[in-house]
Amino acid sequence: MQRPTKEQIRELPMYTGLDLLDIKIIENEQDAAEALKALENEVCLGFDTESKPIFRKGEVSPGPSLIQLATQSKAYLFPTRFPAAVNAVRALLSNSNIKKFGFGLKGDNKELRNKLDIEINNTEDLSVTLKNLVDEKNSIGARAAVAMVLNTRLGKGAQKSNWGAYPLKNHQVLYAANDAHCAICIVAELRAKGLIVKND
Repeated sequence: MQRPTKEQIRELPMYTGLDLLDIKIIENEQDAAEALKALENEVCLGFDTESKPIFRKGEVSPGPSLIQLATQSKAYLFPTRFPAAVNAVRALLSNSNIKKFGFGLKGDNKELRNKLDIEINNTEDLSVTLKNLVDEKNSIGARAAVAMVLNTRLGKGAQKSNWGAYPLKNHQVLYAANDAHCAICIVAELRAKGLIVKND
């Protein structure tokens, strides 16, 4: 397993991931209760956040607009504009019995702590895990990781879209969900290959 070049990634088939029917957006207390019930007994989840991009020098990030958690079959999106969504995701992220896997988590964790008072317990940054596995000098982002481990190409079309606007467009919903979903699928594949142990 080695890091593919940008050219090699471009030739791979697209990562399909989840469908819109497999993605739930949490907007109110009822949605939040459903998400908690579905996720609180999971052992591990894929995790990511989306923030409104900053284009002007000196502009300060308002913090994450969206927090995503995924199993291998479903994703839950928590827009931070809804208090019920923030409270539910806070309970899940601070739950030390659930391991959260994602990419570039250091920045995410800091933003969540500072802007939303969310303390995240039990995380693993796959950028670092994969870097160590293949003895790379640089950390490995989600796009390279998906190519390396899953032999597919992660679309980045919605990355710079306005995550502060609401409601989210379908392509944003799919992009956000699959950013978290690909992390948990990579973990499953690495475990299947015996590259990381089950209780890692």
